[in-house]
Amino acid sequence: MKNIFTIFLFFTSCISFAQQDVDVTGNKVTIKESAPVWPGCENSKDQKACFNAELMQHIKENYKYPRNNNGDLIRGKAVIKLEINKAGEVVVRSVEGEKPEVNLAAETMIKKIPKLKPGRKGGKPTTANYTIPLTL
Repeated sequence: MKNIFTIFLFFTSCISFAQQDVDVTGNKVTIKESAPVWPGCENSKDQKACFNAELMQHIKENYKYPRNNNGDLIRGKAVIKLEINKAGEVVVRSVEGEKPEVNLAAETMIKKIPKLKPGRKGGKPTTANYTIPLTL
């Protein structure tokens, strides 16, 4: 009777500690991952396309072209490396480009991205890294 109780407790503890979005089939373990979700894209059929569309709209609406001393717009290229952390906040890791004014304007624009629903891995929030090349 003691052995049956021990076996029962073992199986109960295995089931109760199983992770969400983790599938074990034979020797194969599959962990489901999902990308961060832009606010308003939660119910979209294609969340990735919605995310990309919202990001492009954000860039169009929030990027402010810097001006030189003559008042002319400064244009250039910038590569932005960012992460969306476990809390859904955007953290700019680096902005690389030839023109410091463009780099600063691009970083300011990226920091205005709203809080997102973080990506998930195995049912738990995870950090997602992105690299965005821009010609501004």
